[in-house]
Amino acid sequence: MTRSRRTFLAAGAAGTLALTAGCLDFALGNGPLELSSDRVAPTDAALEEAGYVEDAVEQRTVDETIDARIERDVEATVWLSRYSKTIDYQGSEREAGFFGAVSVPDFSVLGRSFNPIADMSNEELLSEFLDRFEGDYGTVDDTAPKESFALDILGDGRQVDVFEGEAKYEGERIEIELAVTSFSHEDDLIVLLGTYPAALAKESANVEVLMESAEHPV
Repeated sequence: MTRSRRTFLAAGAAGTLALTAGCLDFALGNGPLELSSDRVAPTDAALEEAGYVEDAVEQRTVDETIDARIERDVEATVWLSRYSKTIDYQGSEREAGFFGAVSVPDFSVLGRSFNPIADMSNEELLSEFLDRFEGDYGTVDDTAPKESFALDILGDGRQVDVFEGEAKYEGERIEIELAVTSFSHEDDLIVLLGTYPAALAKESANVEVLMESAEHPV
């Protein structure tokens, strides 16, 4: 389990936190509020259909300090799952398709979310998570919106935004596409992200298969 540290101060929340069993130590300042997300992942059947394999599944704990009148600590455990696909690209077999699934616990005080990614746009979420799922592409430059469409994911219509960008891959500059969607489900914030060479347009359909198959909780 990897541990990271952030400080997130959200001023202006007023009132008191309900003293439920899980919040008593938090409210009194005697301990952090511990929250865990449930893992989100595409189904095995969808992975097989799309030709992707599981690379890594991680749990990470993120420490947050929130200010709901009095500073209190929150420990949030998040899930990150990564998948890849070997693709015949420019005459050789390359690991060039990548898919990521992230779940982050949402937490609110008096109806106000204190999750640091809750108000991020899909473009901002790319910057937040892309380095964990871009595989061998390295830094992705010059991202720009391409299109948006809706997919039925986890029982509701979700907006998927597609971006274009450039990256250095095995010594050459290539154009890639990045598809991302984010939404709330069962008290977690979900982020699904797919990347692939723009020249392989058919891979967009495989990313959609993975997104539509997502299960939460797994």
